Amino acid sequence: MGKIEQNKSKMLGMKKWAVVGVTQDESRFGYKIYKLMKSKGYSVYGVNPKYSEVDGDKVYGSLRDLPESVECVDVIVNPGVALRLLDEISELGIKHVWFQPGSYDDDVIQKAEELGLDIVYDYCVYAEIL
Repeated sequence: MGKIEQNKSKMLGMKKWAVVGVTQDESRFGYKIYKLMKSKGYSVYGVNPKYSEVDGDKVYGSLRDLPESVECVDVIVNPGVALRLLDEISELGIKHVWFQPGSYDDDVIQKAEELGLDIVYDYCVYAEIL
């Protein structure tokens, strides 16, 4: 089993997540992943500075604003935003990051690895927990 697969198995067992890029648009994965994780018993916080709530749940402007620390961050934003997000993740001591398809490029992966983060990419958390 490769490192990505090991990280994937470990992260799917974690129960406290932040979904960065949560949205009110029910057709987008930022909404679908958030709702599915909640329905599967995960403790999930939505993060998106564009929204104050999704379906009545409070949405936070940044990871720093969360009321408690999370074990894992699911990234559903474009690679430019993801690259900037990595510093905040590292500063907060979060070690596990799952990059959804489309949320990363070579620069994002390289920086995440340089920061010593445990990462998953090339997999969709939605498909893995459905």
